[in-house]
Amino acid sequence: MSGRLNISRRQFGASVLLSGLFGNVHAQGFAGLGVDASGFAQVTPGRTLVFPADHGAHPEFRIEWWYVTANLTDAAGTPYGVQWTLFRQAMRAGEQSTGWTNPQVWMAHAAITRADTHRFAEKFARGGIGEAGVTAAPFRAWIDSWTMQGLEGMNDTRLAPLRIEAAGNDFSYSLQLDTTQKLVMQGDKGFSRKSDRGQASYYFSQPFYKAAGRIVLDGKAVDVTGSAWLDREWSSQPLAPDQTGWDWLALHLNGGEKLMLFRLRQTDGTTFNSGNWIFADGHTRLLASSDVTLTPTKWTAIGTRKLPTGWRIAIPSLAFQIDGEALNPRSWMAVSFPYWEGPVRFGGSHAGVGYLEMTGY
Repeated sequence: MSGRLNISRRQFGASVLLSGLFGNVHAQGFAGLGVDASGFAQVTPGRTLVFPADHGAHPEFRIEWWYVTANLTDAAGTPYGVQWTLFRQAMRAGEQSTGWTNPQVWMAHAAITRADTHRFAEKFARGGIGEAGVTAAPFRAWIDSWTMQGLEGMNDTRLAPLRIEAAGNDFSYSLQLDTTQKLVMQGDKGFSRKSDRGQASYYFSQPFYKAAGRIVLDGKAVDVTGSAWLDREWSSQPLAPDQTGWDWLALHLNGGEKLMLFRLRQTDGTTFNSGNWIFADGHTRLLASSDVTLTPTKWTAIGTRKLPTGWRIAIPSLAFQIDGEALNPRSWMAVSFPYWEGPVRFGGSHAGVGYLEMTGY
């Protein structure tokens, strides 16, 4: 990544994460998203995702994450965003030992965003000693006291109902998520291609959650409701060596449709685009790179970085053209390896809210 590796759920492994705590890690990184993955399991087309097993961890792969974003409002209509993220990283391939010799490392991020503030926190843990992990049945993902877990009556094909909880020094939240819709397979039945050279991940989502709960900022509690989106993804080498970062969007349309889009920026100035149009009934239409145009329209300076916080998105085949902007353009995750992540709103041919993640800037 051009001399500076910024991290997110999709580039967690591309950074020298925790090198001071867990040993020396070289150059491109902790998980080596764009380097050779010999010894780790490989992502191949045609694999059928199986539940509840695939809700759990896949230690034979190098990198994976469990990730929730929520677009919420309070009784007065004030908009908020919430993020809950857990990453697992295998430091080496091979046998999974117990205790401190276990090769798994865990990292988590939590955040609350409002137009006038952005609060975040970060946690780390080693595998094998119980500080963090994921169980498939009953479903529970945790790192210390931060949890995402299934509630009574949980349906494995919907991954619902769930509760997510996290807290930082000056914020906390507890949300319940539920839906009657089944999980959505991204890409080709869960096989999500990330380049024209074969890099890929296994990827599914639950974009249909209805969320309700409470957030606390500076000791003041607020009840909120809204929509939430869960992403699950795992791989051993999801990026090509010349891919430097990406821009990812998860959008809730007012008509009930959902839209996932990403563009991977490459060193030659081109991008690899992909997306998934999700109809209100859960059926999907895979979008090819040529189907989608993503154009930055507004930029925000954060320190020495300049980030696109306004976007025009066009999908001519769907008569779709929108202009979107960040709720809080300064939603900078100043964690160990920083990135931008926050809620967005949009209008045009369609209107709604969603989340934007940007890495590599």
